[in-house]
Amino acid sequence: MAAPFQRSASLAVALQLGILLLFLSSIVIGDDVSRASPDNESATCGNDFRLVKVKRWVDGVEKEAIGGLTADFGSVLPAHAEEGHRFSAVFADPLNGCSLSSSNFKPDHEFISGQMVQLDTVYGTGHSILSAIYQLKYLDEAEFSMKGSRFVSGSIALTVRGDCIFTTKAKVAQAGEAAALIVINDEEGLVQMSCGNDTTLNITIPVITISKSGGEELKKSMANGGKVELLLYSPDRPILDYSVIFLWLMAVGTVVFASLWSEITGSKQTDVQYNELSPQDSGSAADKDDEEKEILHISAKSAIVFVITASTFLLLLYFFMSAWFIWLLIILFCIGGIEGMHNCIVSLVLSKFRGSEQKRMNLPLLGEVSIFSLAVLIFCVLFAVAWAATRMESYSWIGQDILGICMMITVLQLAQLPNIKVATVLLCCAFVYDIFWVFLSPFIFQDSVMIAVAEGDKSGGESIPMLLRVPRIADPYYGYNMIGFGDILFPGLLVSFAFRFDKANEKGILNGYFLWLSIGYGVGLLFTYLALYLMDGHGQPALLYLVPCTLGTCVLLGWIRGETKLMWNYDTDDTRESDEQLVSGEEA
Repeated sequence: MAAPFQRSASLAVALQLGILLLFLSSIVIGDDVSRASPDNESATCGNDFRLVKVKRWVDGVEKEAIGGLTADFGSVLPAHAEEGHRFSAVFADPLNGCSLSSSNFKPDHEFISGQMVQLDTVYGTGHSILSAIYQLKYLDEAEFSMKGSRFVSGSIALTVRGDCIFTTKAKVAQAGEAAALIVINDEEGLVQMSCGNDTTLNITIPVITISKSGGEELKKSMANGGKVELLLYSPDRPILDYSVIFLWLMAVGTVVFASLWSEITGSKQTDVQYNELSPQDSGSAADKDDEEKEILHISAKSAIVFVITASTFLLLLYFFMSAWFIWLLIILFCIGGIEGMHNCIVSLVLSKFRGSEQKRMNLPLLGEVSIFSLAVLIFCVLFAVAWAATRMESYSWIGQDILGICMMITVLQLAQLPNIKVATVLLCCAFVYDIFWVFLSPFIFQDSVMIAVAEGDKSGGESIPMLLRVPRIADPYYGYNMIGFGDILFPGLLVSFAFRFDKANEKGILNGYFLWLSIGYGVGLLFTYLALYLMDGHGQPALLYLVPCTLGTCVLLGWIRGETKLMWNYDTDDTRESDEQLVSGEEA
């Protein structure tokens, strides 16, 4: 074939991207949630860490609420907004809130107006990370001294993190008769503020923390001279959000449809779907040989190398995550999504309308191409570009999920497990990989590497796109439930193998493996979400539950049926070589 848009090129691009994206994310997570305080803390520090909604008004106009997290000390916030009270917002003096000055706390509406005070952000190093330090620039010292020295009580004090421990800030705010204390974090995310073993602490005001971006929002409102009022409350989260059901259906549906894709589109259409941009010379023996080469049969060695490579790449993401790195991942995701979406649409349409590929045209540099496939490609590119441009919008999860599902279906057509031996090596390595980077990595890196990467803690709060996500429907804190591509692709490879094994050995639905492994995958996901809520939303290594429910089910059924040895050595290299020699001999 002379045309550049050949089937092998398309498959190579999709396969390389699919294998790269396969290991980037393998975790089921939700947003930060309430969780219990450490067991070794004193009775005065026994509050649970709970999410908080900070309702705000600027000059009497209600604005979007800000999220926060309570400390394990201080008074408990009401669960309903109707039970709370609005207080004016106050920046502490000094802003670190570590001591009381002569002017105590300064209400924004008394001295921050017009050109009297300007709030700037100065960046410096602290806590081994980039810190945001807020400074007040006084443009009229005389007027400020006259108005700012007046003592104001009953306001919510705003301080920035750093320079002293959280309990000191709380004691100072309480001594200044503040109604509550809000600590602005110096990075994205919510820090857990605990009092350690301080048995003398007696804080009777609410103490919460908000993220750096939340603090920026408050700062902008106050810098413009607006009167800012806040109301703090902590609504209860539902035990089970309905979005989990949709996420479960998407994950299970992707695995099942990917396994049945050749049946849905018609197995004879395999040669057609990737040749839509190529000259009409398919059907030859060379094409048949190319098809065999384009399927990646994963080996035991490559399975181990994949996991090692994935760990290396995960560490690179953790240490060097930045805006440009996120954009690189977005571009790779879009390319893989375009290839996957194009493959799915073309193969599905051609399975129903065989004549769609007949109309062709000659283009410079490209040669003869299918008009239909070219139109689909343009549509897929526009779809991916539109998603990338609107990825921060509330509805962007729809485009992200469509691109991700199409890409994973394509990857599961191209990468195949030859037998249970390779499946055992791959899934066991992934099992250890998942558990280590979620649960054990904090002992080395003081942070869960997998969770930090998935949530985008070091990328300005923007998460990587290699996730399926669904917005929380009944959650007052909104956010998303998410599942990594690895939690679909790893078990999906095994489920796809089970379908091919059943078909090759002419097994029925009940005496085969595909149905039971599909059920096992669904049950494993249910266990994952059960653990997610029992552990108060802490990100879960889903493969901890999915591998036993899929690989364990396969091995157990094989042992009961006496087919373990057959599945263990099924479709080995030696078997394929002997088959090829047999075919060659017959042809001769």
